[in-house]
Amino acid sequence: MFEIHASKVSNLKNDVLSGFTVALALVPEAVAFAFVAGVDPLVGLYAAFIVGLITSVFGGRPGMISGATGAMAVVLVSLVAIYGVQYLFATVVLTGLLQILAGIFKLGKFIRLVPHPVMLGFVNGLAIVIFLAQLGQFKEPNAAGELEWMVGTPLYTMAGLIILTMAIIHFFPKLTKAVPSTLVAIVAVSFLVLGTNLDTRLVGDIASIAGGLPTFSIPEVPFNFETLRIIFPFALVLAAIGLIESLLTLTLIDELTGTRGRGNKECIAQGAANTVTGFFGGMGGCAMIGQSMINVNSGGRGRASGITAALALLGFILFASGLIEQIPLAALVGVMFIVVIGTFEWSSFRILGKVPKADAFVIILVSGVTVISDLAIAVVVGVIVSALVFAWEHAKHIIIARSTDENGYTIYEVTGPIFFGSVSNFLEQFDIENDSNDVTIEFKRSRVADHSAIEAIDTLAERYLAKGKVLHLKHLNQECRTLLKKAGDLVEVNVIEDPEYHIASDTLE
Repeated sequence: MFEIHASKVSNLKNDVLSGFTVALALVPEAVAFAFVAGVDPLVGLYAAFIVGLITSVFGGRPGMISGATGAMAVVLVSLVAIYGVQYLFATVVLTGLLQILAGIFKLGKFIRLVPHPVMLGFVNGLAIVIFLAQLGQFKEPNAAGELEWMVGTPLYTMAGLIILTMAIIHFFPKLTKAVPSTLVAIVAVSFLVLGTNLDTRLVGDIASIAGGLPTFSIPEVPFNFETLRIIFPFALVLAAIGLIESLLTLTLIDELTGTRGRGNKECIAQGAANTVTGFFGGMGGCAMIGQSMINVNSGGRGRASGITAALALLGFILFASGLIEQIPLAALVGVMFIVVIGTFEWSSFRILGKVPKADAFVIILVSGVTVISDLAIAVVVGVIVSALVFAWEHAKHIIIARSTDENGYTIYEVTGPIFFGSVSNFLEQFDIENDSNDVTIEFKRSRVADHSAIEAIDTLAERYLAKGKVLHLKHLNQECRTLLKKAGDLVEVNVIEDPEYHIASDTLE
């Protein structure tokens, strides 16, 4: 069940007005992404409505806006071109089921593994992508029907309206915050264009958004293994992209609002939304950082904002398509430019010279990959590079001190983590030939991090056994002692005061 958190009337008012503003911005985005995927505009609009409504009601992050997104639309292009729109619907249904499973198995917690430099690269790259997406509005069809860049009066008119929109959004809150400045800007610029009959492109020039209620329909595809073979790879990629973008957006909204969302609940809600969307003729979707930023900056904090946005979008489709089609594209481009300015982490320029070079490289790398490829690949690349840098740096931190006790026994005290990156350095520091017949390795100040470390200890034990020497392993945990299979009973393992830690292959809490 859900609850609309609006202890004050003003909070509910802010949510409703903010949601209405978001709905206006959703229209051109949904239409544009539908064109990218090669489907009818209503397929994108229905996805924006259904995904937005279900995630707002049941999702784990109040105030976050979901809908049809470009990241998912790009994946669907080849599927629609080869197999048709019915296979798209089947793929979206399967995508939702995979996302529900991810939530049930609590995979959303792994978003914690995304380092901060990757987050900075994510928001910067996404801001650049949003900016570049708006540049398409500066093109208009020529006599041959081909798009070309605007010049002369149309360009100056477009630029002037964009600047006016951005100025209203920036300065209006200084007068009053009773009404979202974004909504005021859209309405004011629309009245200006209609009242003066300015020649500029409108939402209706892209496509008609008029339509009826979405209807339930089972995708018309063969229910056999061949169909599954076709749609499963697409569904897997879509599920990954959708969850990564949604969970990263959730984290960003958490930071902006000072609250904490529930990642696994959001996974299930996103999955349910996509499953339903596939059965009602939508192209699927996920969280939208641009619209979420508009919502938060306009005062939307509760579930009512997302619900309002979804219902208002449906109202536009059913009853107000004629009015919405009169909104100048310049006004919506101005809104998105403000989103770009607010989304980009300008402080990253200042800190690039202060953070470690590896972190600076990751920020730039993730931003670049987000722009030239897609978000999921960028985040995966960023996490892998960060992990490799971490492993390389910590491989240098293992220290082994060699000494001899009063009985002439050789003592090795290990300090630092033993894992796949440090095992070579670990094995090289033992002088097996010159050690005494009794050798003790003390692991009290060390941690065995993975199975590579266990194999290294096992290898070391074998080397001492081959020389006929007795090896004592002190303060190893139970898991390591169980897995030391090759050394067997010939190695003495001290069990007193064993540390109670587990190797890294254990699941996270």
